[in-house]
Amino acid sequence: MKTKQLNNEHARRAAIFRRAVKYAVCILIALIMLFPMYWMFTTSFKTPMNVAKFPPQWWPNPWTLENYVEIFTQRPFLKYLWNSLYTAALTTAGVVLFSSLAGDAFAKIKFRGSSILFMIILCGMMMPVEVTIIPIYTALAALGLADNHLGIIVVPVFGYCGAFGTFLMRQNFLTVPSELVQAAKLDGASQPRIFLRIMMPMAVSSISTLVIWTFLQSWNNFLLPLVLLSSSDHFTLPLGISLLSNESGMRWELVMAAATFSSVPILIVFYMCQNKFMASLSMSGMKG
Repeated sequence: MKTKQLNNEHARRAAIFRRAVKYAVCILIALIMLFPMYWMFTTSFKTPMNVAKFPPQWWPNPWTLENYVEIFTQRPFLKYLWNSLYTAALTTAGVVLFSSLAGDAFAKIKFRGSSILFMIILCGMMMPVEVTIIPIYTALAALGLADNHLGIIVVPVFGYCGAFGTFLMRQNFLTVPSELVQAAKLDGASQPRIFLRIMMPMAVSSISTLVIWTFLQSWNNFLLPLVLLSSSDHFTLPLGISLLSNESGMRWELVMAAATFSSVPILIVFYMCQNKFMASLSMSGMKG
């Protein structure tokens, strides 16, 4: 009896130790991942002299709002912010719309050559944008969309974001029972009604995932606007942040202030979609 109690005590202590180690590792990883955000936030309140201090200043002393005042009053930051905001919103809406339609067609509508066409779309998703940037620019320049926001919206919708979205939505629609669709058809439901009333409500978690991913991709897109846009009035936020420099070099305090403020829309989008996004992760874990 005494030996059994000792074994139970050792097992309990071992379990507590393993749990403590697991939590310690998780906390360490979280601190490592959060440190760049902490550094970005604190640097945005530092003076130019304190930014370049060595050893580095871990806490702003003194705190200053001059960096935020400068990017909003002396720089066209709000113009860059608006350009990024509405192009990212339209890109996200376009990707969700066309990817949902294409995913439904590939999952539930049988037509000749669907498998080959889907493989071609997957090959387009695997091809880096850097490889196709010159043909993209040539095609858009011929259409008069080289220095136009429509160009940086159309390319992701019908390019890499659209390809990934089509793949994601097709995989989700494949989980919808075909018997449910056939029952709706027997009740006289048309294909658009089946898509809107049955398929889309059952894909809310995947749509939330696609919204977060597409918005993030469009918001952080630097290469495509850099190649396509030449007028400063059309610049998006990543291009505008790259211009925060003077004759002495990059103004890192301004860069960090702009980056801190520009992260707010991403956090808002994630907050709005986080419940369905986490649900999709839990469901994928259950399927695995």
